[in-house]
Amino acid sequence: MNRCERLISAIGDKADGMLISSEVNRLYLTGFEFSDGYVLVTKNKSYLITDFRYIEAAKSNADNAFEIVTLENNLFEKLFDENKVCRLLFEDTRMSCSALEQLKNKHSNITFIPAGSIIENLREYKSDVEVEFITKAQRIAEKSLDMLISSLDMNMTEKELTAYLEYLMKKNGADGISFATIAVSGKASSLPHGVPRNQKLENGFLTIDFGAVYKGYHSDMTRTFCKGKADNDMKKVYNTVLEAQTRAIDSIFSGERNCFSIDNTAREHIYLNGFKGCFGHGLGHGVGLEIHEAPRLSPLADKNKYLDFGDIVTVEPGIYIENKYGVRIEDMIYIGIDGPKNLTLFEKNLIEL
Repeated sequence: MNRCERLISAIGDKADGMLISSEVNRLYLTGFEFSDGYVLVTKNKSYLITDFRYIEAAKSNADNAFEIVTLENNLFEKLFDENKVCRLLFEDTRMSCSALEQLKNKHSNITFIPAGSIIENLREYKSDVEVEFITKAQRIAEKSLDMLISSLDMNMTEKELTAYLEYLMKKNGADGISFATIAVSGKASSLPHGVPRNQKLENGFLTIDFGAVYKGYHSDMTRTFCKGKADNDMKKVYNTVLEAQTRAIDSIFSGERNCFSIDNTAREHIYLNGFKGCFGHGLGHGVGLEIHEAPRLSPLADKNKYLDFGDIVTVEPGIYIENKYGVRIEDMIYIGIDGPKNLTLFEKNLIEL
């Protein structure tokens, strides 16, 4: 089944169709990125609805499961009537309250039903093409990091390092960056989502968390280096994080799929080594058209939530000691039909710069 058919199957008898307003879910369903418009999926027919700016491109690039329609007055009344739509799902987790009220006021004969995470749940499964795009994005990111480290100017500021890495990713074929690159050094490495500063790289740990985008799909990785020599305490922190990640990944390769349990494997190792309270975020998250997607590896995860075939998740334990330093190491793991695969190939042993 194509994605449109999978959505119709997931809707079942809950409604007569679904109106998709979010850009990311429109892209997922149609294969075409456009900033203004809607997708309407019904049991009879499905439509990509946009304005004149995108019509020609949509005809050439969108999935042929969709009829391309120009947005105009009274269009929805016509389409609802033609497809006998009385009950319509809407994206309650993404649509604004004002947009919903406008729809209700214009279409008082339609019952609007919250869709929840129906499309996001479909997006957890990554097709072979999606895996190919995410892997390509990861290779671009790794190549760029390797080029950065091999030519690193120790007098760079954190902001300059960030700008250079993002330039390298685009030079190496990225369509964009996955998120605002994190590059923090010294004491600032204790901030899990620290903002790069306009000051020279400090001695000590240097954490770089970044990703590339390729054909709409994101990669995500983190590596922690050391500017100068790491002392024994620093090596203990680093090796504890690395061992925690190794144990979590090994558990996945050994067949563990429970999202809570995978997180606990890494967390327990960190806590038992004297760092309780120093790992305050979840172990990982899904990656795809968005940098944070379901499923999530977390102490807050539903204890009945399991990884499934087609999932791609990060595994990124960390230790953060306030006003001192921090370490995080992150890989992406794909649950393939032939077993799990680590999509991240970059070196993980501590590199002293």
